[in-house]
Amino acid sequence: MATSAVPSDNLPTYKLVVVGDGGVGKSALTIQFFQKIFVPDYDPTIEDSYLKHTEIDGQWAILDVLDTAGQEEFSAMREQYMRTGDGFLIVFSVTDKASFEHVDRFHQLILRVKDREAFPMVLVANKVDLVHLRKVTTDQGQEMAAKHNVGLVWTNGSGGPGPRIASSVKARADESDARAVAHPEGERKSRAYCFI
Repeated sequence: MATSAVPSDNLPTYKLVVVGDGGVGKSALTIQFFQKIFVPDYDPTIEDSYLKHTEIDGQWAILDVLDTAGQEEFSAMREQYMRTGDGFLIVFSVTDKASFEHVDRFHQLILRVKDREAFPMVLVANKVDLVHLRKVTTDQGQEMAAKHNVGLVWTNGSGGPGPRIASSVKARADESDARAVAHPEGERKSRAYCFI
């Protein structure tokens, strides 16, 4: 398929926030997508933001990706970034069972911060090339994605997963938009208020 020329104005912008434990490869995936290089060394991130014109499912868009800190001491910053996200990538390493188990926590945090019952998210199972160190099975990953009703992409930092991930997030966003149109109040959590 021939790629069309990049239009210069009126492009939709998708703000993706990348979350997950420290050391799972969030930065390696992001850098590989934007700069086409693989950085094998672990250097803890506080926050990095990247912009790119890219084609997603045949349509040009601006992808604004925020690579967040995985360390717990930056959790307050992470919540602030989550407020502005249009979609989320929850990254875990198949070589780190704890990072996989923390997917539940990140999923719940996103829903709490966004005040929604559902929101566009994709699980990204990283480091699948390290077969000899693997601690998370394909079945476990698929069960986790089904449990949270989110997309799932298997990759490694040197494999260039960007277009698949962007398409998965866009598909989740389109599903979310369709549900919101069908049930305008249905996605928002109901809140109970107490007045004394």
